[in-house]
Amino acid sequence: MIVADTDVLIDFLAGVEPLASRVADEIEAGLATTAVSRFELRAGVRTARQEQAVSGLLEGLLTLPLDTAAADRAATLRRALEKAGTGIGMADSLIAGIALTHGARLLTRNRKHFERVPDLKLAD
Repeated sequence: MIVADTDVLIDFLAGVEPLASRVADEIEAGLATTAVSRFELRAGVRTARQEQAVSGLLEGLLTLPLDTAAADRAATLRRALEKAGTGIGMADSLIAGIALTHGARLLTRNRKHFERVPDLKLAD
């Protein structure tokens, strides 16, 4: 399973290539996202047109929840990265925790942050 980070979904909505085409292909194959990215997308809506585009996109994606297992994994991850001085922030920690819990690969432009996460597989 591939899980899309917020940044690639924003690129898809904006038509930024090559990610827009990649995301379109992955949607056909069953792309998922996280509850955190869903929140970030909806919170960033400023116009009725954006609301319609975001809603349409999210209708076509499975949203993986921030459940107990994912929250616990994200907290452990965040503590370890902060202790090492390589923290990635709360939202990215939550997204990583969700992806790890589901054994998913993460599709993101923010490789700099997510490459710090042990065992997290990134989609090419």
